This record gives sequence, C-alpha cells and structure tokens, in this order.
Amino acid sequence: MKNLYKTATPLKIWLVGGSQGIGLELTKHWLTEGHSVIVSARQAESSAELTVLSKRYANLKCLNLDVTDQQDCQLKVNQAWSMFDGIDLWFYNVGAYQPMKVAQWQWQDFVKMNQANYLGAVALMLALQPLFAHQGQGRWVWNTSLASYFGLPYGGGYSAPKAALVNLAESLQPELAEHKIQLQIINHGFVKTRLTAKNDFSMPGLVEPAQAAALINKGLQSKRFEIRFPFGLRLFLSALKIMPYTWALGLTRRMLKP
Repeated sequence: MKNLYKTATPLKIWLVGGSQGIGLELTKHWLTEGHSVIVSARQAESSAELTVLSKRYANLKCLNLDVTDQQDCQLKVNQAWSMFDGIDLWFYNVGAYQPMKVAQWQWQDFVKMNQANYLGAVALMLALQPLFAHQGQGRWVWNTSLASYFGLPYGGGYSAPKAALVNLAESLQPELAEHKIQLQIINHGFVKTRLTAKNDFSMPGLVEPAQAAALINKGLQSKRFEIRFPFGLRLFLSALKIMPYTWALGLTRRMLKP
C-alpha cells in the first residue's frame, strides 16, 4: 500500500476535532502543503480561527459534528465524504478531560469522557468503514495518549477510554490492513491546551500545540503503528506498565495529594 504522506498528490483529509490546539495546528500545516481538509468540531462552522483560514484557503471545509450523537455521526460522515468526493485520511483528534478525586466523581463526567475519547471514534468508524472499503484504500489516525499506558491518580476517567481506543486499534489493525486501510495511533504526553490547563501539577515534557503538531507530522511520514513522544514520559509510563503492580502502584500512590 502506498504511503499516503509520501505522495505528490494532495490528500483529502477529514480532521475530527480541529478547531483549536493540535488539530488547528495540523490544519494549518496541511493547508500550506496543498491538501484538501475538512475540519469538524461542535462549532467548526462558527470558529473564528477556521473562518479566517477558510477565507484564505479554498481547500478548507468546515462541518459541525457532535461525536456523542450516533445519528449525527452517520449524517456527517456522508456529508464529509461528498465534499471532496472521498477521503484519504481520517484523523480522530477529539478529547475530553476532567481530573477527579473519588469525592468528586460524577456519572456525567465519566460519560462525557467515554463518549469523546472512545465511543465517538467507534461511531464514526462504523459509518466510515464501508466507504473506505469500497474506495479500496485509506488511512485512519487516532490521537490517543501516553496516559493509556498506565492509570494515574485522578486521571482514570480520561485514560480508561483512551486505553480502550488503543486496545481497539490493536485489535482492528491486522484486519483493516487486509482491506488496505492503514490504522495508526498517536500516544503523546502533555500539550499546552485548554485540557492540560486543568492540571495543578508539574507536567514533564510539556510542549506547545505547534510543536506537538510538528512531531505528529514527522511521525506520520512512517508506517509505524504507534507514534509516541516525549521520550522521558513514555519511558516512565512504559516502566510502570511492565513493573510488578506492587511496585508500580506504590510509585503512583506517592502522587496522591494531601
């Protein structure tokens, strides 16, 4: 299968979750390279940043989408597919995060994070797969998180569905490859966004959205299943993953706040 990033032909990209942060920076990069980009978010069509870009680039389309609504996902998949007569690359970049201590647990917070971080991708995947299969090729990229490696205190509502998405990708990749659909995941660390602004602790390896987007683009030049950064945080979380639980949970217990 051809490497869709190493082709002189402009790509048709659908970026779900692109109105700010990493998604917005990726949009800017892809537009300057001449790719046709559809950007979706809840309020994509009224986003000030995207409105400015759409006046500059004719190859940018905006499409409102609520990934928590399965019917809206089905409807918008068909609309997105028709905008540029097919899609080469579907990039799922939606994320919801709310750090919570046990005393702060709320059902709706868990539901919101599960829908955004996992079920939204599933809803779109179910609607997109027949279209990609008929097209005969394509590429899916799911932006997950290094938090999927090991559950850390106060972050389980976010990391658990991210881990589920990684597990789903591992399960689907061999079968999708048989249908000429390349599936990749991105496990990254802390990026300076509205989500990480909720954290009240030191975030090792924190990067700006533009830097994260550049690292993602560099990683996408390869066919590796997993793109991951930064090295230090990845190494620490990988170590937790392979340690005996007695050791790993002993370390994470030290992260509890008084």
